[in-house]
Amino acid sequence: MYAGFGAIVLAAYKPDASLFRTQLQSIAQQSHRDFVCLITADGGYEAIQELVQQIVPGDARFKVVGFEERLGFYGNFERGLTFVPETAEWVALSDQDDYWYEDKLEKLLPRLTEYVLVSGQARVVNDDGRVLEPWTGRKNASFLNLFVQNQFTGGLLVFRRSLLDHALPFPRMNNPSQLHDHWLAVCAYAVGSVKIVDELVQDYIQHGNNVVGEAVKGLHPFQSYKRARELALRYEGSPSVPSILRLTNSLSFGWRRVMAEALARRLSSSNAKVFQATSTFGKRHNWSHLWFVFASGLRHGTISVPVALTFAVGGVVEVLRRS
Repeated sequence: MYAGFGAIVLAAYKPDASLFRTQLQSIAQQSHRDFVCLITADGGYEAIQELVQQIVPGDARFKVVGFEERLGFYGNFERGLTFVPETAEWVALSDQDDYWYEDKLEKLLPRLTEYVLVSGQARVVNDDGRVLEPWTGRKNASFLNLFVQNQFTGGLLVFRRSLLDHALPFPRMNNPSQLHDHWLAVCAYAVGSVKIVDELVQDYIQHGNNVVGEAVKGLHPFQSYKRARELALRYEGSPSVPSILRLTNSLSFGWRRVMAEALARRLSSSNAKVFQATSTFGKRHNWSHLWFVFASGLRHGTISVPVALTFAVGGVVEVLRRS
């Protein structure tokens, strides 16, 4: 089971021709060959279609679906998933500029008999082949720890096709914390279980045009404040301190509340994980439980100090809203 026909959804936007070639060829050369690769062009359909025909000529598994309206990677992955055939047993996501090892699908797909969603690990490499990190070091976390800090990267995921019955349409919140892989992971965990296996399955390519790259490690107060001002100006209309506080609340508590409420609408009211999510991240928090979640995550390394500090700042707005 889950080792038969499936779909790979690859979101494309103005891909670098060389990196795109590397990625498509690595998919074409997978040892598990029973799949369709749906390439969703977020604008520029003709150019992407021409590239695909040049890179994998005559390979009917690769199909380009084009759109005039640009939605960004979150919306582009969502609409790509709506084209997954009903006959597919499994779904994998792909970025346009990575490199899959030949046995990636062969290694991950059998795990779907036990788990709803599975991820491997990646080697982080820059676009000239230099290894930046030998291991992404993603960690298995509790449901609520995963709610706080995402451990899953979209291009590393495989999941059961049945997950789409709950995950689509994606919930919406207009800020940078709105991530398709985070939503898919918590949704999968709510309806079953998820797993990160310690197997290197691909290279994760870092370059100047990454939409979402590997997070910079450690505390960088000046850079964080500068970035917060930029985002507050973009999403709140002002770089002022109150705007930064509202933005930080939106990035932390806001997105988690959106996910929790989406799960509550879509799943059974008797689902224990949904109750955990709504009571911890809903409109009225159980603050003592929230403290325990962060203490546990910090102790086990599944919540980083920068993420905890972001929630601490965002919590100021949560407290003011209650007063």
